[in-house]
Amino acid sequence: MNHETETAMPAGSNARGVGLGRGGLVLLAALGAAGFAQAQSAAPAPSSDDTLTWKGITLYGIVDIGIQNQTHGAPISDYFVGGSAEVVQKNSNHAVTGVTPSNLSNSRIGLQGVEPIVGDWSGVFKLETFFNPQSGQISDALKSLVQNNGRPLGTFADPGNQSTNVDSSASGQTFIQSYAGVSSKTFGTITFGRQNTVLADGVAKYDPNYASQAFSLIGISGVTAGGGDTQNRRLDSSVKYVGMFKPAEGVGAHLSAQYKFNQSTGSANTAYEVSFGGDFAGLSVDAYYTKIKDAVALAALSSAQVATLSRPNTDPESLCPSATVPPTPGATCVAASASNALAATISDNTAIALMGMYNMGVLKFFGGYEHIKYSNPDTPLKAGFNVAAYTVAFVNKQSGDGSTFLHDKTLQVGWVGVRYTVLPELDLVGAWYGYKQNAYGTPTANALCSSSTPHAKEPGTCGGTETVVSFDADYRLSKRFDAFAGVMYSGVKDGLAGGLPYNTTDITTTVGVRFKF
Repeated sequence: MNHETETAMPAGSNARGVGLGRGGLVLLAALGAAGFAQAQSAAPAPSSDDTLTWKGITLYGIVDIGIQNQTHGAPISDYFVGGSAEVVQKNSNHAVTGVTPSNLSNSRIGLQGVEPIVGDWSGVFKLETFFNPQSGQISDALKSLVQNNGRPLGTFADPGNQSTNVDSSASGQTFIQSYAGVSSKTFGTITFGRQNTVLADGVAKYDPNYASQAFSLIGISGVTAGGGDTQNRRLDSSVKYVGMFKPAEGVGAHLSAQYKFNQSTGSANTAYEVSFGGDFAGLSVDAYYTKIKDAVALAALSSAQVATLSRPNTDPESLCPSATVPPTPGATCVAASASNALAATISDNTAIALMGMYNMGVLKFFGGYEHIKYSNPDTPLKAGFNVAAYTVAFVNKQSGDGSTFLHDKTLQVGWVGVRYTVLPELDLVGAWYGYKQNAYGTPTANALCSSSTPHAKEPGTCGGTETVVSFDADYRLSKRFDAFAGVMYSGVKDGLAGGLPYNTTDITTTVGVRFKF
């Protein structure tokens, strides 16, 4: 799974290029549409008197911390954005109880500003950092992966010593979001920089748990919000437009678009996303389309890969052999160490989604569906590029026989839920989430896709499912301080349980508090 909060597969890349291509045309069309309708800005709202605001600049933050028990988990990470994986993973081999960060919301601190320019136009910016309050560290999921490089997964008879290690776009950056732009109540908001994607905005809006990590599969896993891989839950070097049009009371329309530049030429490592929808009589619905080139899913190195990194450059099998030694044909010279190297799976991802909510006042009903297709990339990437401060030392085979996505992989994501405001201070939430994967392996691998095959030996390319059910309560003790408690069940079957040597289910119980300012 990619997490972002995010699963064991990520997306981020490093090829660089600038051409607009189809994605740029889509974005320009969206910007043109803004000139023909009235929009309400998605920029930060003007500050109220009790905010920490000085000359239009507001300091804000969230500290979210709790105590959690997993029936089948792994030791809690000081760096992964959620602390624990929250749902069952390959290394879920024993019960774990500890202090976890960012349960209802990502703990963060940030600055945002609004500066009037002319008419209803304002300049806007945001700088935001995620941190883990239980350890005092900047959230860095990739460090949780690196800390597990070379550690064996183990078996029931000989358990491994892995700790929680999950991919996420919260990868140790100083700022998880950093953007600036302009905003108009009439025409909408245009921003430039590293920012949440259009699809991630939709998941946060239409998830009954608002992308909570402790109680939502699509919150703890960035697969859905990232259009296939968690690194794409946020996009570097992107331009984004958001407009909300309200021609009459109770009626509205939404239009959003985003394009990621690759800082060079061609389409490699570019992305574009669009969404449109509307509101009517309490019903809100949005449709989404995303196309991501060279998405990158990251994982810790195996013991064999760590051994390869350690080989001297006089060894022909070294990742960076000396000039006097003939290298392995097709090998790429990569200078990396086990302290900063990772493995990657690269793909071109396409996603379509439909999400909705019906607001009846004290009752809110939520639902969504997303279809994700993973294909071999049109422009394969070689090892040696960086994601955040880490080097990708190994990549999957991306074309021809034996390539990872010789047959397209599809993942279907669905969810439904209800939020009941029992009292003005108390919300109760119940939700169901599900994944369904197709069988996309070779005929030899597909022959092992059987209920009679032990899940530890079943290929991960087999068709499979994951089911997550959660119940939780959030009580607002004051305007800025609330307490929460809840439980989440997760279970995997068939291909999504493939290669799991331990357990296929987990029950996670969490209680905690959250302070917002």
